Amino acid sequence: MRATRLIRHSLAALLIGWLTTGAVLASERWVVLGGDIAETLAALEAEINVIARDDTVVYPPAMAELPSVGYLRQLSAESVLSVNPDRILAAGHAGPQEVLEQLAAVGVSIEIINAPPKLEVIGEKVRAVGQLTGRREEGDVLADALNAKLAQLANLPALPTTRAMFIMQHSGLTPRAAGSDTAAHTALEAVGLDNAFAEMRGYHSVGAEALVKEAPDVVIVSERGLAAMGGEAALWQLPGMALTPRASSTIDYDQ
Repeated sequence: MRATRLIRHSLAALLIGWLTTGAVLASERWVVLGGDIAETLAALEAEINVIARDDTVVYPPAMAELPSVGYLRQLSAESVLSVNPDRILAAGHAGPQEVLEQLAAVGVSIEIINAPPKLEVIGEKVRAVGQLTGRREEGDVLADALNAKLAQLANLPALPTTRAMFIMQHSGLTPRAAGSDTAAHTALEAVGLDNAFAEMRGYHSVGAEALVKEAPDVVIVSERGLAAMGGEAALWQLPGMALTPRASSTIDYDQ
């Protein structure tokens, strides 16, 4: 019977060598939880053991086609165990906690990488994933390259003050916007945009009144999200969207 292991790794602990991992077995079956962890595995060419994912993993395409065990924050032990995993590599907000404990109790090794949604820790997160998957050298190389790009980004000329709204997803008649303490907020700050909904924390649905009040100059939405809501025309038909200052300024991106 496999030993129970549920470890929440801090980046600092991993990087100063408090924790060590053995060689990765080629026969291990991994489940990846979190789009950021999945993309890091792919960038390190460490995804060969991944046999399932959660719903937030939409890239790379090959990994997005793997069986899903559910939504990152609303997992069930039954769904995860149905793919017979040996190991789970998870972002810090995976849960619920009791489900992770149930999985650990039956012998699934669970590695949870805690990292705040800040650009300055991306390199450390990459190194941590590299260490946990036996790709330490590759992790160091990728982390150095990313840190160099972030340094270039920090030196770009400042943009004129622009209030932006980042739509994470759309449900019903209200868009779900990114507030502070989110990866989207960090990305907006990095390129010099002001988050129109920075006063709220996390992702929340925003109605017509809030849209008119916060008056975003730019709306940013993923191509996947835009398609899900029926295209750009449908976006501007949502209550309040047509009343924003620049209702024609939409940026869609391929996530």
